[in-house]
Amino acid sequence: MSSLAPSISACPACVAAPATEALAARRMEKASGLMLSLPTAHCAACISDVERALAAMPGVNSARVNLTLKRVSVSASPEITADALIARLKSIGYPAHELDPGLLSTTESDRRGRDLLMRLGVAGFAMMNIMLLSVAVWSGAEAATRDLFHWISAAIALPTLAFSGQPFFASAWASLRAGRLGMDVPISLALILASSISLYETFAHGDHAYFDAAVSLCFFLLAGRYLDYRSRAAARSAAEELAALEVPRATRLTAEGENVVPVAELAVDDIVRVKPGARMPVDGVVTDGSSEIDRSLLTGETLPLWAGPGSTVSAGEVNLTGPLTLRVTAAGRDTSLHRMADLVAVAESARTRYTSLADRMARSYSPAVHILALGSFAVWLYLTADLRLAVNIAAAVLIITCPCALALAVPAVVTSASGKLFRKGFLIKDGTALERLAEVDTVVFDKTGTLTMGAPAVTGLGGIAKGDLEIAAALAGASSHPLSRALAAALQADGIKAAALSDIRELPGYGVEGCLGGKTMRLGRAEWAGAAPVDSTATYLSKGGGDAIAFTFTDSHRPGAATAVAKLKAAGKRVILMSGDNEAPVAILARDLGIDDWRAAQRPEDKAAAIAALQADGHHVLMVGDGLNDTAALVCANVSISPASALDAARVASDIVLLGNDLGSLPEAIRLAEKARLRIKQNFALSLGYNVLAVPVALLGLATPLIAALAMSTSSITVSLNALRLK
Repeated sequence: MSSLAPSISACPACVAAPATEALAARRMEKASGLMLSLPTAHCAACISDVERALAAMPGVNSARVNLTLKRVSVSASPEITADALIARLKSIGYPAHELDPGLLSTTESDRRGRDLLMRLGVAGFAMMNIMLLSVAVWSGAEAATRDLFHWISAAIALPTLAFSGQPFFASAWASLRAGRLGMDVPISLALILASSISLYETFAHGDHAYFDAAVSLCFFLLAGRYLDYRSRAAARSAAEELAALEVPRATRLTAEGENVVPVAELAVDDIVRVKPGARMPVDGVVTDGSSEIDRSLLTGETLPLWAGPGSTVSAGEVNLTGPLTLRVTAAGRDTSLHRMADLVAVAESARTRYTSLADRMARSYSPAVHILALGSFAVWLYLTADLRLAVNIAAAVLIITCPCALALAVPAVVTSASGKLFRKGFLIKDGTALERLAEVDTVVFDKTGTLTMGAPAVTGLGGIAKGDLEIAAALAGASSHPLSRALAAALQADGIKAAALSDIRELPGYGVEGCLGGKTMRLGRAEWAGAAPVDSTATYLSKGGGDAIAFTFTDSHRPGAATAVAKLKAAGKRVILMSGDNEAPVAILARDLGIDDWRAAQRPEDKAAAIAALQADGHHVLMVGDGLNDTAALVCANVSISPASALDAARVASDIVLLGNDLGSLPEAIRLAEKARLRIKQNFALSLGYNVLAVPVALLGLATPLIAALAMSTSSITVSLNALRLK
């Protein structure tokens, strides 16, 4: 994606954003009429700038920024339009896009995270108190004193298990209703049996109760569940974000004049007007006006394209320089942007078929646990005819084989590896991303905004006369064209003052012209300026006679891009460059970075199809991209990475976000993922090895439920310590 937005840097204030931010923003969304996406907002200072600027506008009642979702919700009087808000934010350096709140479903992820954390806290508090009571029993409390402590423990443990164990009970019940045995079935049975036996022993004035074992088991399992949640919490639907990027309203032209209507009300052959700086609300054909169109969000093309009568445009493209009148050819669900969203949705549903190592392990582990427990109960009941002993041994088997270590095996490693990767500039969003990253053998890169910085930089100003530079500064400063803006910024940085030109005006689709000394000065397209085009990206200055001057531009490489490509190739990975840009700049970049396999003029569906073909040949593909045209490919790939400067939809579609600008650490991230996958396998081996040693002890009746719980806790701690070795 071509962008002149400011680069994003890490900010400590981001970490300090309030935990209730998402909930408050959702409440605001319901009350507000307008919602904007803020791709470049990244810290507390951004929140303050945006909210203060919008609140100062007459008619705006309130503005609330959600930094996590990079959105601002605005409550304003009816006369306030999204265009006015976008213009205000652009003036302070924050590009914005209007979102359609109706297409953004309310997510329950934040509520679920708070719910798990609350249950974990209750279980931990109860566990500590019951342990204190158990110490007194273990120290020799007898008769009435022992019974009193058991009853107090029961009064604490039973409500705690009913509340904190609810996620396991609900999941187990859902598994049983579906006719399968998930990991939560043996967990729930262990919790129920341990508490039931303990309650029976309390009624019977027994020497031992195992309330502490049951609550401890619940606490450790909830800790694993919360770690797993935290590793997945950032994932949201990319298709939903894409749909919300569609412009919700359009200006329709009728015999009565102009009126603003919802896009859903537009029909084929309606006439709409699109102002400069606005995004296209529909697919259509230009009937009047000329302008330049920025297609970078959709195709990755670095340069704007001229559009005039007869030109076709697509929803989501940006009209840069002149007003356009369009005849609608497709609106709403039929637009190219919505078709892209459908493509992403299909790819997302396909990705969910990926099964993690833990899930594959659970398929065979859960039935084995139940068979062992049931077998031990039957054998001991047959041998001793003692129901109480048989139930105790069956409970010990269930607890000692409880998949707590298995449940922690993956989240503990993911959390440890995620922390290390975060310090290297990678934010892991999906719990299975590390496992999938470790399997990668092919890396596909986008060009603009990924391997390059996505912003044109002027080259070769040294040989141009100062007077010519001053004329160029005056003309470039009056244009909104990306090349003109880059040229104006470069000249200003060099201390070049703008010449005093008169009658400066911009001709959409051609360039800018003005008068100096009775001569017409032009800055723009080669044929308009009377220049012979050069091979590289350029804009041309003519001074009313003589040879035109070419100002050439290049898109600088992203730091570390060459290093990343070289290291990936050295590690035996296949590297492919796929870009929507034209062939010449793609070929030059591929040559500079040493990429042999490159493909230009790739549409979004072409990229997704190419990745699907690679997967069909047995390759595991990593996609690295940043634009709207990369979204389907990002979701289709086995694993995906986007820079933090990427469009919201691309960041959401990806599994990992590159927080800084440097790509050089990408090969190291892949190596760390391979190490993490090895640690996960080691954790499974430790867990299964523990069961091989502990299960015979429980089957022989040598372990009480309390001893089983202590052994289970030891295995969980061992798994966690092994995961920490990654740091």
